[in-house]
Amino acid sequence: MISRRLLCSALAACGLLAATASQAQERYITVSSTTSTEQSGLFGHLLPLFEKASGIKVRVVALGTGQALDLARRGDADVVFVHDRAAEEKFVAEGFGVKRQEVMYNDFVVIGPKADPAKAAGRDILEGLRRIAGPRSGVPGMQSTEAAKAPFVSRGDKSGTHAAELRYWKAAGVDLDKAKGSWYRDTGSGMGPALNTAASMNAYILADRGTWLSFKNRGDLGIIVEGDKKLFNQYGVILVNPAKHPHVKQADGQKFIDWVVSVEGQKAIADYKIGGEQLFFPNAKR
Repeated sequence: MISRRLLCSALAACGLLAATASQAQERYITVSSTTSTEQSGLFGHLLPLFEKASGIKVRVVALGTGQALDLARRGDADVVFVHDRAAEEKFVAEGFGVKRQEVMYNDFVVIGPKADPAKAAGRDILEGLRRIAGPRSGVPGMQSTEAAKAPFVSRGDKSGTHAAELRYWKAAGVDLDKAKGSWYRDTGSGMGPALNTAASMNAYILADRGTWLSFKNRGDLGIIVEGDKKLFNQYGVILVNPAKHPHVKQADGQKFIDWVVSVEGQKAIADYKIGGEQLFFPNAKR
C-alpha cells in the first residue's frame, strides 16, 4: 500500500515537472492591443500565421488604446498595437516605447438608424455630428425636432475610437460638456458591446469599419457617414522599452513587429476579408 502511494506521488510529481517544463519552454509574447483588432477577427486570422512562421505564440490583451498603452507603461506587455497616433508618439517620447511603426489603416464610419432621423447622412463627419446633436449642439442654425429622438452612443473608454470621436465633436463646434444629456450615452465599453448598445437603442455611434463589417447584431442600423478624409484611421505597433522594463521579451517582440511589417505580414493583413470586403489596408514603411 505504501509503495503504491509512493509510486502515485512520484508519478504526480513527474507530471507536474513535465507540465512546468513544457510551459517554461513555450515561447510567447503579450500584445496589448485594441478591441477593434480583436473583435474584427483580424488577430484570429493573423496570429496562427505568425506562430507557424516563428514558433512564438501571442497572447492578446484587447482594450481601448488608452488602457492598452497604460498596460504597457506598467510593463505588462511586450508589444502594443493600437490606433491613436498622438498617444502613441507620447508613449515613445516618454521612453516607454522603443519606436513607433505604421502597420495598416482603415477608416471610421458613423453608424445610425437607416431612417436617419437627424438627416446626418453624407460624407461630412462634422456636419453629420452637428445634425445628430441638433439644437442641443449650441451651433447656430442646428434646429431639428427629430434629432432629439435619436440618441448617440459613445464608447467613453479612452480608446482610439473614443479619442477620435472627441476630436470630431470639438472640430464640429459642439461643446459636449454643455450639450450632453440623456441623448448622449457613455458606455465605457469596447467596440462590439458599444455597437450592441447602439443596436438596442437604434442610436448613432462612431465605429471603425473593420468591427462594423464583422458585427452581426445590426438591428436596423447602417452606415450613415463615410468617405470623409478626416475619418482615416491609422494603426501603429511599438516594442515596449526593455530599458524601462527589463523583463520585456525584446527579441521575440521585435520578431512579431518585423513580421507584421514584412511582405508576408502585410499580405496577410490585406488578405483578411469579410464577405469579400477588405477590412484593413497595409501601409508599413520599410
